[in-house]
Amino acid sequence: MRKSPPGQQRPAAPGTGGWPMRVAKAMARAGLCSRREAERWIEQGRVKVNGALLQSPARDVSEADHITIDNSPLPPAEPPRLWRYHKPKGLVTTHRDPEGRPTVFEALPAHLPRVISVGRLDVNTEGLLLLTNDGALARHLELPSTGWLRRYRVRAHGSVTPAALEALKAGSAVAGAHYGPIAATLDKTQGSNVWLTLALREGKNREVRTVLESLSLTVNRLIRISFGPFQLLDLGAGEVEPVRRRVLIEQLGPQVARELGLGPDPQEPHSKARPGRLQAKKGRR
Repeated sequence: MRKSPPGQQRPAAPGTGGWPMRVAKAMARAGLCSRREAERWIEQGRVKVNGALLQSPARDVSEADHITIDNSPLPPAEPPRLWRYHKPKGLVTTHRDPEGRPTVFEALPAHLPRVISVGRLDVNTEGLLLLTNDGALARHLELPSTGWLRRYRVRAHGSVTPAALEALKAGSAVAGAHYGPIAATLDKTQGSNVWLTLALREGKNREVRTVLESLSLTVNRLIRISFGPFQLLDLGAGEVEPVRRRVLIEQLGPQVARELGLGPDPQEPHSKARPGRLQAKKGRR
């Protein structure tokens, strides 16, 4: 961690906003750790505010406070960022897996900062996973009230009628669990398998697999191709690509962007993205 002169805190990055905030949140926003890790560091006596050892994470701080971790100044907060990641099959969406399976975060390129996922994809699901360095942005994108559409391409063993798929639009109940409306289309039949496209807004754990199993279909490949306006497109398996800040602001809307501390990036080009490399489509949520 780079050091600043004693008693002087380096200025926060422009447009990050959100002050005052809990000290653990400030540490997480600086990209050092998660909030839980920050709270553990505080309990271990590693954090000081204005020279005084912090006894509890229940402390609000502002830009005027001088925060140190292990006697090194807190780095400036990073503005919220978002990445599109093509998750391969076989990776667990967690930072640590008790079963020792390979994880998404172990497989990410070393140049990425510390990130968290927006929701999860199960170990056998592949496709678009959004990553962010900001917990507040992740929570906003995950909120049911945000209502962004998740679209999947599915290969499943078995057969199904268009009428059975049409009935999913009214929602369904499987083994006592209720699932919201799903728009499902039969794209083609390939041997003993069918290819489907599904669109849903809830994204409950194993929702696609469970609902299709109720129709006697066994999913053998599941690919998420979009999350709200953000699309997988031609991103290769294991590849990560940043979402331009102006695109993120456009999709969130100016009010939410301001609340999350998102301002224009002066280093970002204002020209439109090239055809075929669009990261998001407006109006397809």
